[in-house]
Amino acid sequence: MSVILTYFNGTLIMPKLGIWNTEPAKHSLFEDAQGLFTGTVLASLGVMLLTKAGLLTGGVAGMAFLLHYAFGISFGLGFFLINLPFYWLAYRRLGIAFTIKTFSAIALLSVLSEYQPKLLEIGYVHPIWAGILGGLLIGMGMLALFRHRASLGGVGILALYLQERFKWRAGLVQMAIDLVILALAFWVTTPYIIFCSVIGAIALNFFIAVNHRTDRYIAM
Repeated sequence: MSVILTYFNGTLIMPKLGIWNTEPAKHSLFEDAQGLFTGTVLASLGVMLLTKAGLLTGGVAGMAFLLHYAFGISFGLGFFLINLPFYWLAYRRLGIAFTIKTFSAIALLSVLSEYQPKLLEIGYVHPIWAGILGGLLIGMGMLALFRHRASLGGVGILALYLQERFKWRAGLVQMAIDLVILALAFWVTTPYIIFCSVIGAIALNFFIAVNHRTDRYIAM
């Protein structure tokens, strides 16, 4: 079966798709597409868990949550609009390919955050567990996007730029900014919910700080 999948008319099919490659190389178009889709879906599940428990997170997503809880603006719309100014930084510093892939991921997450509750219903989740699981899911989604030269915009773009420019860990940079944003949450929610949100933010950024290392992952 593997021979059939690998060869067709004497042509190597799977390496053309970027599957089973053992040599360092740039990601194929197929790899980028599945990476962006998978990463965004994972992140959207994390957002859904946080929303269900009334939690927040950091970055642009945290800003969108603040607008949602304070003014009733939908998360998807707020997330998409707040990210608009960051595309210029992405284009100038990280290139057109990164900008296009990031825009695609942001647009998909905005759509999924609006329509996913119609496809999946969550009955109950404890706020602390929602923070941990939601943070890890968003972290895994962001890691997948980072490894395909994309992000979920905003602070993620800034963190990636600072890592490439000054070698600062993207996860630690994002954690510092996230804690500032979460401090603003005292205006819209309770200390307990903020506590659970901080746990989620720590889970998210610690996961990225440990796993997002350019010296270990060499594909582009």
